[in-house]
Parts: sequence; C-alpha cells; structure tokens
Amino acid sequence: MTRPPALTFTDKGIYCPAGDFHIDPWRRVDHALITHGHADHARGGMRRYLATHAALPVMRHRLGNIDAQGIAYGDVLRIGDAQVSFHPAGHVPGSAQIRVEVAGDVWVVSGDYKVIDDGFSEPFEPVACQHFITESTFGLPIFRWRGQADVAADLNAWWAGCAAEGKTAVLGAYSLGKAQRLMTMLDDTIGPILTHTAIENTNEVLRTQGLVLPETVLVTTDTDPKDHPGALLLAPPSALGAKWARRFGPQESAFASGWMALRGVRRRRAGDRGFVISDHADWAGLLWAIEQTGAENIYVTHGYTDVFTRYLNESGYTAQVVPTRFEGETLDSGEAA
Repeated sequence: MTRPPALTFTDKGIYCPAGDFHIDPWRRVDHALITHGHADHARGGMRRYLATHAALPVMRHRLGNIDAQGIAYGDVLRIGDAQVSFHPAGHVPGSAQIRVEVAGDVWVVSGDYKVIDDGFSEPFEPVACQHFITESTFGLPIFRWRGQADVAADLNAWWAGCAAEGKTAVLGAYSLGKAQRLMTMLDDTIGPILTHTAIENTNEVLRTQGLVLPETVLVTTDTDPKDHPGALLLAPPSALGAKWARRFGPQESAFASGWMALRGVRRRRAGDRGFVISDHADWAGLLWAIEQTGAENIYVTHGYTDVFTRYLNESGYTAQVVPTRFEGETLDSGEAA
C-alpha cells in the first residue's frame, strides 16, 4: 500500500493531512503554520497561527489580535502524526523554513529565502529532506547579486552626493525587512535618516525585540525639511513621488530591489537611481540551497517557475510547478520583499 505524502497542495494552500494544518494558507483555515510576516504569506482570518517567536510581533502588528503560538528555531513539535520544526530562512527577521516529517517522509517548505548572511536576519540554514518546496522569484541566470558591502558603498556615495548638492535622497524600500536591512548599511554620519510611518512602525516592533537599528526620525505633518539638511528619506515603493515627499524640495529618488538588475525596469521604475539588492536568493543561491537539501523532488511555487523548473529537470531533479498565491518581490507593494 502506497503511503500518502506528508504534504499535499490544495485550493487553500499547502496542507498536511497527518497534522491537519496548512502552511502559509491564502484562505481561511483552522490551523496555519506561517513562514514569515509578509502579507502574501501571513494572511488574516485563520483560527490559530504557529510561527517563530521572532516573527510573531510583526504578525500581531499587522493582523491584530490573533490566536498565535510561538516556537523557537530547531524545536520539534508534534502535531497529530506529524513532526514539525522551524529553521532560519534568512529572508527577514523571524523568517523560517518549515520542516514536516510524517513516517519518515521529510518535506521542507522554504517560504521566501536568501542564502547570504545580511548581518541582520537569522542566516539561512540548509535542512536535509526528500522534498523541497522553493520559490523562484529571481530564477533566471541574469540575477546574480553583488556583495552587500559593494552595494552599501554605492548607496552611501549616492546619498553623500545628494547631501552635497543640497538635495534630499528619497529611497524606496519595503517596510518589513528591506528597509531595516538598508538602515544597517547606511552611513548615518552623512545625515539624518527620515522614515515613512509604515517603515517606522515596523522599526519600533523590531526594536522591542532587541534588534539594533540606527536612529531614525518619523516624518509627520509637522516635520520641517529645513530642520533635516542632508537627510535620506526611506519610504515604501508605493509612496515614492507622493505629495508628502515632494515637500522636501530638491531631491533624488532611488529604488532598492533585485529587479533593478533588469535595465528596462530601471528605466521605467527606479527614478534617478536603482540599487540591486534583494531579500530573495539569486540564481546561484537558489541552486545552492536546493543542492544542500539533498532533495530529489522539487516543487516551485512562485517566480520564474516554468524556466526554473525546466532547468531543474534537465539537471537531474524531479521538479514541478505548484501554483500558489505567493508574490515574492514586487515593484509596487509595500508588503513584499
């Protein structure tokens, strides 16, 4: 008799029959295990949630009064006939890969991830399994990230240049993860760091968890640009070019995203500058992560799914595309990363 797989794919999300729970579901379910706090993975309306201790504060900030349980990285929890554990994904603070084992059948749901250590999020840890569920947001060979120190040098040089010319540097960055990562890369001796409300609210949640961020100034209706010469203003992508930002007078705008690797996107979307930096794995990072798991069966959930899956199959894996409602890194949302 063939044993059913530990995880299946349903119209509500990734489902574990042995434990009667879903992982990052997009429809209402009773028991949701969540990889991280971005809106396409942590949705409202679930009866109960399980996530890492580090992910829960942001989830509560975004979803309100939820019934949620926290778990430490590496702890094993038995749910029904399934054994579950959470492991660092390196995507944003508190993000996790979720390992599920049922009768020796081991699956890992990676959520979103990056394999470089950004010095801010918990570093990615490969988890051995037979079945690996992966994203492919940047699953094309053209996407290869430069070192973080090199990007930081370019970013600070741009900011310093703006300050020297009497301009405000306006930088678009997602409110959870990307904005805070960029803050840790900024040279705050150049000038003050000003923040949009969405970013500053997230900053406060992360600071209460003990994460160290540079000093920032929340922009309000009372903020006088003249009091902050040489400032860098951080805002969600959707807020770039809005009326509230234009009152800061002469300025240059930039956008920080993996999509800035595409010349056409830079011209269309990046304003004056584009900085190539992402909280998702690049082409080499995706392939390395998959190799490290030792998995033979790969399920590709979002991104360049068809191209990436075809490459994996040609490389000796058994790979297939699994349609989901995950978005990865987008150009307009303030919620993804």
